[in-house]
Amino acid sequence: MNWTITKDDKKANRIIFSFSFIIFAAVILLGRVTLDVNLGFDPHVFAALNAIINTIVATLLIAGIITAKNQQYAIHKRIMLTAMVLSIAFLVSYICHHLFAGDTSFKGQGIARYFYYTILITHIMLAAIVLPFILFTAYRALIDERKKHKKLARLTWPIWFFVAVTGPIIYLMISQYY
Repeated sequence: MNWTITKDDKKANRIIFSFSFIIFAAVILLGRVTLDVNLGFDPHVFAALNAIINTIVATLLIAGIITAKNQQYAIHKRIMLTAMVLSIAFLVSYICHHLFAGDTSFKGQGIARYFYYTILITHIMLAAIVLPFILFTAYRALIDERKKHKKLARLTWPIWFFVAVTGPIIYLMISQYY
């Protein structure tokens, strides 16, 4: 399996920034829309699916860093590409959840409320910025610029991991109010 691509930084920059902007704009715009449609099932199933996907992605990120440190690059590449594909599935499910279920307010009080909103706000801010980092990190790997990939991955990995871990925590805290 050869996943190497030809280097073209200008084209990659345009594609990555354009794609990231389109996804960011779509999430923002679609987050303001709720469709009143009977799906025949509870639309909060998408939120549960999101938590499951995020948990798997977090696990894959741990496996990815272990395989990279053990210089198992072929396995590392498959793991990280799988994490990216699952993140795309997450994005689709996330949009579906917000389109069909709308927003849910957290009704907890005291320290739980502060904890929830601290996690939620940091999760949202980091989720909003991590996509181009993920794509640039993958691009550097796919053009076989390992040093640049590694340097960028040192920044990208903890952000992506934090977003993947806090997603299920947020779900566990808010799901009782669905």
